[in-house]
Amino acid sequence: MILACGLLITNMALAQATKFGYISSAELLQSMPDRVKADSDLNKYARSFQQELETMGKEYQTKVQQFQAGEKTMTDAMKEVKMKEIQDLQNRIESTQQSAQDKVAQKKQELYGPILDKADKAIKEIAKEKAYDYIFDASQGALLYAKEGDNILPLVKAKLGLK
Repeated sequence: MILACGLLITNMALAQATKFGYISSAELLQSMPDRVKADSDLNKYARSFQQELETMGKEYQTKVQQFQAGEKTMTDAMKEVKMKEIQDLQNRIESTQQSAQDKVAQKKQELYGPILDKADKAIKEIAKEKAYDYIFDASQGALLYAKEGDNILPLVKAKLGLK
């Protein structure tokens, strides 16, 4: 009984000593004015690719319609040339789509990176100022901050004989 009470008191003291906090990073990001400009810039950048792809799509449709309209009067050699043109255009469209997706993702990282870094820095500063041991992100279910001393990776590596 005395041992059980001692464990209960020790566990209660540990629970009181550990301070948890949470934040909704999605809500924080929504309230940051820098995000509005980043959204606008990213949308403008993505629209430029969208316009290019729409133009290519119209060209593709025109070529397909022209091919279908004249197919009966074309020689086999001419059909082959026209089909190759259509296939080449389709390949260019797919390549452009992939390139556009990659470039938009890179631009998003470029635009949002500093905003996310700013938010992360503020979260960590508040955690240290207010002596929080852990800060969780309620919108993502992720750990945003943990006291350095709580990382047990070196201990587990040592236990497993890893360097």
